[in-house]
Amino acid sequence: MSRPKYYITTAIAYASGVPHIGNTYEAILADAIARYKRLQGYDVFFQTGTDEHGQKVEDMARANGVTPKEFVDRTAGKIKTIWDRVNTSYDRFIRTTDEDHETQIKKIFKKFYDQGDIYKGYYEGMYCKPCESFWTASQLKDGKCPDCGRDVQPAKEEAYFFKMSKYADKLIDYINTHPEFIQPVSRKNEMMNNFLLPGLQDLCVSRTSFKWGIPVDFDDKHVVYVWLDALSNYITGIGYDADGNSSERFNTMWPADLHLIGKDIIRFHTIYWPIFLMALGLPLPKQVFGHPWLLQGGEKMSKSRGNVLYAEDLCDVYGVDAVRYYVLHEMPYDNDGTITWELMTERVNSDLANTLGNLVNRTISMTNKYFEGQVINSMVTEPVDEDLKKVALEASDKVFAKMDELRVADALTEIFNVYKRCNKYIDETTPWILAKDQEKQGRLQTVLYNLLESIAIATTLLKPFMPDTAKAIFEQLNVKERSFGSLKEFGLIPSGTVVTAEPKILFARLDVNEILVKAEEIRKKQAEEYAREHGTPAEGTAAGSSGAAAETADIVLEKKPEITYDDFAKMQFAVGEIIKCEEVPKSKKLLCSQVKIGNEVKQIVSGIKQHYKPEEMVGKKVMVLVNLKPATLAGVVSEGMLLCAEAPDGTLALVTPEKEMPAGAEIC
Repeated sequence: MSRPKYYITTAIAYASGVPHIGNTYEAILADAIARYKRLQGYDVFFQTGTDEHGQKVEDMARANGVTPKEFVDRTAGKIKTIWDRVNTSYDRFIRTTDEDHETQIKKIFKKFYDQGDIYKGYYEGMYCKPCESFWTASQLKDGKCPDCGRDVQPAKEEAYFFKMSKYADKLIDYINTHPEFIQPVSRKNEMMNNFLLPGLQDLCVSRTSFKWGIPVDFDDKHVVYVWLDALSNYITGIGYDADGNSSERFNTMWPADLHLIGKDIIRFHTIYWPIFLMALGLPLPKQVFGHPWLLQGGEKMSKSRGNVLYAEDLCDVYGVDAVRYYVLHEMPYDNDGTITWELMTERVNSDLANTLGNLVNRTISMTNKYFEGQVINSMVTEPVDEDLKKVALEASDKVFAKMDELRVADALTEIFNVYKRCNKYIDETTPWILAKDQEKQGRLQTVLYNLLESIAIATTLLKPFMPDTAKAIFEQLNVKERSFGSLKEFGLIPSGTVVTAEPKILFARLDVNEILVKAEEIRKKQAEEYAREHGTPAEGTAAGSSGAAAETADIVLEKKPEITYDDFAKMQFAVGEIIKCEEVPKSKKLLCSQVKIGNEVKQIVSGIKQHYKPEEMVGKKVMVLVNLKPATLAGVVSEGMLLCAEAPDGTLALVTPEKEMPAGAEIC
């Protein structure tokens, strides 16, 4: 009997530089999903890789004194090394410079041209080099690229265009009749309302102003536009042939079950890519999931800001599985997640060192101490055992249900609920007291057996997320991991099994101050590299240092009239958590935030739109003037004030608590 197939892809990483942890998160997420499907018995094909053509690559290669191919060979090698470092189990790492891919892109372009989907014309518009995208003036946001916020330049050149409007109605109908196609739903609504329903413009699919791309073989002045090139990797990588001689793998695996991508490129994958597939007469992927961003302390990572975290640095400090756990557990389903050195250290200590590591260590240690490592199920049961078994045996259904919805963080929580229940079971059964009574040795054996069995079940479920940790636990238990079909059976560890005599610490507790010292060393190294590359230090860093404020002349503080303590005492300040934020319509400066303060939510309007995007605000802990008299700004009621620091150049930064504090904590 053949196994059901599952084809999963990531977006291919642009080979212009080394991806940070926010980019690497996508590869880790896809890997966890792929491993989980393999656990269920699926025939999985997991594809990732690099997008290597375009003007930006050509320019960077020239700046580095190498050919574009030499440049992308070096960069793609670095990206593949990072994917390997975080233990991704991809089946193919495709490069858009691979010969089989380039051959098919030429064929696809010619096929589109021959069937009348592509025509030659001229393009005049605003061009964003980093995004490789053309925009009309009306599509710009504050005069900048609406995708990345960078500057755009006017451009005009001869180009081939794809007739997007020819397939637009068919795509709208497909999206309306396949609600699962674009996830989360908020992404679908954005695509429909902002792009499809207003009407699609024809898409530029070739360029003449640079040469680093796949040549249009019937018009050698042109190279294929990067998005037609890059998106098609999802079919070329599994053996699609535009002449009708596709491989058995393609015929088996297509359509893809899941395209996993960042929310910033959802438009390309849910509008352009489906239309290309329709033109090829191919079925559309079953689902496109636009995952949120991983932010550094609430801000997008940027080398120029000096706030970039790289997977390799984090793995060096915490270990691979700790990094995998953090990014998978701390990323919400449809809101941006946050990573900082402090938060990650706290999570490692609480979840990995304490809940998991300590549980495994003391269970094995007690088995060695009381029974020389021998595991015996004496079947001396008590009512408390049934709840532990229930939690362990119900875990697989809960985890699989969450994974089927791509709620990966929730799935991990369900697994750790088993470990937490095991820790509670130890407190309930008090093995150290049972050990003192010879008549209760059978009961003690049963207690330890139940713990080891529950750990084995939970660790089988943990393996897709933390494969090396799961392997280490099974080695220490001296048992094999469970099969998918046995996760609802309790009592499979054979009596007489002997656990390891010397259990190893899975995760040691970390000192946050020591971690921050290492973090500062990493920041300094990054700042020095940035200075070498650009001849100037990153924002917020002094030359030769990082993480500290740049050295500037002393600020002359404008003094205001003195106030009394009674004046000050009238003001109430508290920590608030921003749970929702959106732009105020028709305002260039205002954002409207819903701020949770204790048991209430206040609506606060702030003039910080030029400094923060709404999605960057969500999840931030901020300092709030709570009892400010409500006022109406641009037609919106504001019930408080967010406190900000302002630099001499007008740059604003929200004031946030130094340590993690609950929403509603009073500031005094």
